[in-house]
Amino acid sequence: MRKGFALVSTLIMLVVLMALLTAYFVLTRVELGTTQASVRQTTGFYAAEAGLNLRAEEIRAKFLGYNRPQGTSPSLTNPCQGSNQGSGDFACKTYTFSGRTVRTYVVEDPNNPRNVTIPPGELYENLDAQEYRYSLLSEALGPDGRTEAVMELVFKSRLVPMFQFAAFYNKDLEILPGPNMTLNGRVHTNGDLYLNAGNTLTIQGQVSTAGTLYRGRKDTSSCGGTVIIYKENNQPAYLPCGPSGSRRSFSQADVGAWWGAWWGSSIQVGVNPVTVPPPEELDPLPGKTYWEKADLRLGLDLNTIPPTVKVYRVQGGANTPDLAATAALNACVGAVGTSDTFYNWREGKRIRMLDVDLRKLLDCVHVNRLVFGFPLDDATEGGLVFHFTVFGPDSGRVNNYGVRIKNGAEIASTLPGAPRPRGLTIITDQAVYIQGDFNKTNWIPAAFLADSLNILSNAWTDDTRSYRTLGQRAASDTEVNAAFLAGTDVTGGAEGPSGQDQGNYNGGLENYPRFHETWTGKTLRYRGSFVSLGTPRHVSGPWCGTGGSGTYDPVTGQVSNRNGCNIYDPPNRDWAYEVRFSQGQLPPLSPRFVYLRQEHFLKEFERP
Repeated sequence: MRKGFALVSTLIMLVVLMALLTAYFVLTRVELGTTQASVRQTTGFYAAEAGLNLRAEEIRAKFLGYNRPQGTSPSLTNPCQGSNQGSGDFACKTYTFSGRTVRTYVVEDPNNPRNVTIPPGELYENLDAQEYRYSLLSEALGPDGRTEAVMELVFKSRLVPMFQFAAFYNKDLEILPGPNMTLNGRVHTNGDLYLNAGNTLTIQGQVSTAGTLYRGRKDTSSCGGTVIIYKENNQPAYLPCGPSGSRRSFSQADVGAWWGAWWGSSIQVGVNPVTVPPPEELDPLPGKTYWEKADLRLGLDLNTIPPTVKVYRVQGGANTPDLAATAALNACVGAVGTSDTFYNWREGKRIRMLDVDLRKLLDCVHVNRLVFGFPLDDATEGGLVFHFTVFGPDSGRVNNYGVRIKNGAEIASTLPGAPRPRGLTIITDQAVYIQGDFNKTNWIPAAFLADSLNILSNAWTDDTRSYRTLGQRAASDTEVNAAFLAGTDVTGGAEGPSGQDQGNYNGGLENYPRFHETWTGKTLRYRGSFVSLGTPRHVSGPWCGTGGSGTYDPVTGQVSNRNGCNIYDPPNRDWAYEVRFSQGQLPPLSPRFVYLRQEHFLKEFERP
């Protein structure tokens, strides 16, 4: 009896244990399955997200250089299946991440583009922009071919003209004026921003930096003067120095609460850098934006004897002299020429110039408009776009080449009945020299895009004065009204903190234009916008302060008895941002930066 009971009990216990063990295995298997599914979903999620990011970057990059994405999207019914692949920049594209196959494609908003004003509260608020909207779809497939994650990113790509800023840099920006200076516009840099003053610097516009904001100098850890930045409520507030007049850095939290100033959105620190076209876009090569889109391409060819000025066209992917237009140009006496009589003390060289008399050139174009292929009131890019360059053995490196523009006080033909240009942008990959007043009479939107930018006053009548001592190169009052894009030097030999306290100040925004005269008691009146996308590629003479003396020997080409820089004494700077640029009157083919703004992000949505 007892043995039978024990056997039954044992059997019951075995059944219970087996049931528990079975349940354990079932639960473990379910849990493992759930964990594996979660891992697959997580891996698929990140793979699909990576596909979104890569594809969005490709779309953003397409907007550089005045391009835009082109193509057709696949049909939304079974996209990326069979022949339903779409085309061009919107076509299906496959990536592989973590063993997952990721299929992506792009859908363009049918209402593209939109001309918008960036809303208040956003970075770059109230600026005009051209906005394109896109939906980007990404599907991650596991090793078994099953869908693990489906995502959609709806984003805007905004193109913002840089000449809506008083100063826009793609590098460290230093604003350290000696006399009082007021900037009545926005300031942005993709690098660090240094603000200092000998007296008072006032900025009446939004200040933004992708790096760090510093109150003080970069070349030394010192800080002085008064810096005022206007707040959101249009009231001035002081940005203080560090202890004992030292350089001080500011984070976004600092400027939000420093001394109760509460700048709000008026100062933005650590913003995302925006993407700008590289300086190489100025090169006179097929495929480069400004060369290809120019109405007129002029080149001084130093490879011929004697050097000659030619008109070029882009044909079959190559630069080809336009013989008919070149003959018409050379028949216009005094419109263009060449010289090597200007001595540049900063570079220590005589400069081989392409000399352009702007009004005579406009006369020439008007008389020969059928040969040149455009009228003076051409509106294709918002006005005229002229590209001037020098083709020589040193064109691609540091050289002694330059393009000089003179007789530009009024940008108009002298001939009766000739139409007025709607705007003018002058572009060169070499150094540009603006001689005398420019765009002073009957203003039109105008700009210079160059490797470096030099200004010669109205007193500069011939180049013999370039060999004289500084005291014998007296300037006179001059007015220039044009946006500038050119290279600027680097303080301390490096961008960012590694260049701090190394000396070798680059001259700052106040010395963006390069001067060659003593401007003591004379005024340069300037209305425009300062843009710098990098360092000059074809000049290497550093900024070295002002004043000095020396003797130039025209036989040997050497300078002796040099004391100091002997380059220039600064002008009275009557400088201001050209507010008409923010009222839709921008120069033709104004350079633009591009940035993306996310609108919606959807995960595992139902596809149609």
